[in-house]
Amino acid sequence: MTDNIQRRFTTLDNFGHSVNASSYHFKPIHVDEIKQIFLLAKKLGLSVTARGAGRSYNDASLNGGGISLNTTEMNRVIKWDADTGLITAEAGVTLEQIWKKAEPDGWWPPVVSGTMKTTLGGCLSTNIHGKNNFQMGPIGEHVVEFTAILPTSAEITCSPKKNADLFYAMISGIGMLGIFTSVTLQMKRIYSGLLAVDAHPVPNLSGQLSSLLEDAPRYDYIVGWMDTTAKGASLGRGQIHAARYLHENEDMNPNETMKLANQILPSTLFGVFPKAWLPYFMKPFVNNFGAWGVNTAKYIASLRTHSFRQPHGAFHFLLDYIPGWELSFGKGGLIQYQSFVPKETAQSAWREIIRLSQKRGLPSYLGVTKRHRPDKFLLTYAVDGFSLALDFKVTQSNRAKLSAMLQEFDKIIVQAGGRFYFAKNSETTSQTALNFYGQETVEKFKRLKKRCDPNHLLESDLYRRIFGV
Repeated sequence: MTDNIQRRFTTLDNFGHSVNASSYHFKPIHVDEIKQIFLLAKKLGLSVTARGAGRSYNDASLNGGGISLNTTEMNRVIKWDADTGLITAEAGVTLEQIWKKAEPDGWWPPVVSGTMKTTLGGCLSTNIHGKNNFQMGPIGEHVVEFTAILPTSAEITCSPKKNADLFYAMISGIGMLGIFTSVTLQMKRIYSGLLAVDAHPVPNLSGQLSSLLEDAPRYDYIVGWMDTTAKGASLGRGQIHAARYLHENEDMNPNETMKLANQILPSTLFGVFPKAWLPYFMKPFVNNFGAWGVNTAKYIASLRTHSFRQPHGAFHFLLDYIPGWELSFGKGGLIQYQSFVPKETAQSAWREIIRLSQKRGLPSYLGVTKRHRPDKFLLTYAVDGFSLALDFKVTQSNRAKLSAMLQEFDKIIVQAGGRFYFAKNSETTSQTALNFYGQETVEKFKRLKKRCDPNHLLESDLYRRIFGV
C-alpha cells in the first residue's frame, strides 16, 4: 500500500463542483483494509477522511493533502427481514439499494434525502433529513444499531442503549470519530407504491410558512418550493406539496404499484428525449434573467390547486430526476446554503437574507422549504421551525462576493436562533459554528474526539474549517 501511494493521488470535488481538493484515494473492501489505511496514515503523518458517494454540496468529504477513504466498495446488504422491516447493510450501500431491496416487500426507508445516491455512512455522518422531519426526525432516530471502526483500530457496536454517547455523537459527527462499517435500520411499512399528494400555491413568505406549520400535522411529508427571485409583496411566493401514505386497502392494486418498474425514474422525457441531454439545454437559463423567467413561469403554472397520486421514487428523489443537472450551473458550479430557523423568527430572518441577495445581484435560483422538529443528536442542526435551502451559481467573478454575502447570512441566521447542516454550507466559519453549537457541545465533541481518535487521524477540510483546527 505504501509503495503505490503516489499513484493514488487524485483531485476530488463536491457535488456542486464548486470546491475541490487533491488527496490519496483508497477504496477498501474490508474492515482490515481500513485498519491498514489508518496505520499508513499514522506512519506517513497524513489525515484520513471517509468519502461515500460524494453527494455533499460542501467540503465534508474532501481532505486536501490527506487520504480519502472511499467506502463505496463496501456495499453489501448483509441481511433483510421482510417480516420485521429490519435491514442490515454495509456503510457503502446507497439509499437506492435499500429501497429497491425493501419496497417490493411493502417497506420504505423511514427517512430519505433528495437523492437516492447517498450512502448509509454518509447519511449517518450528516444525519440526513427528509420531507418528513417534522414527523419522523432525522435518519439517526431509525438506526437500531451500527458498527464502526475507530482510528485506534478498535471495532465498536453502538445503539441508543449501548455506547449511547458515541451513538448520538457519531450519527451527526461528520465522520470525525470513526468509520461506519455496518448499519441496521428499521424500515417503514407501506401499503402502496403511491403517495397521495396535494399541491397548492402560496402567495408570499408568510403564506408559505403558515402552510408548512398548519398543514404538516395532517400529512406524512411536506415541502415547499419558493420563487426566490420574486420581490415586494410576492417575496417568498411558491407552491406547497404535501403527501400522505395510502392506508391498507386504499390502493386497489398494490401489487402493481409496488413493482420496482413503477418506482424507477424514467431516463427519457416523453419516452424519447434522453434526460442526460437536459443540462446542456438548461445552461442558457442558469443566470439571473433566466432564473427569473423560469421561476415566474413555474409559479404561474402552480396557481391551480390539485391532488394526485405519485410513486414514492418520483416524489422523493427530485435531485435524480435530471441526471447531471448540477452541470447546468457551469464551470464554477453551485453552492447550496441551508439554514434552520425557529418558527418564531424564520419569516423576518429569511425576508432579510432574500432581500439582501436580490440587492447584491446574487439571487438564489431555487428555494426549498421544510418543516422541522428538534432531536437529541450531539451536532444537531434541527429546530422547532423550518429550513430554507438556496442554490447559488458560482463564477470566477462572483465567488468572493458570494462568500462574503453568505457569511452575512450566517450572522442573520445565528442572531435569529438558527442552525446549519453540514452536508451543505461551504462558507460557514468556526466562530459561527461555535456560536450556534455552543461551547458546551463543542467541548463535549472534542472530548469524544480525543477518546476515539487520540492521534487526530480523522480530519476533513470541513472539520478543519468549522472546528478551527
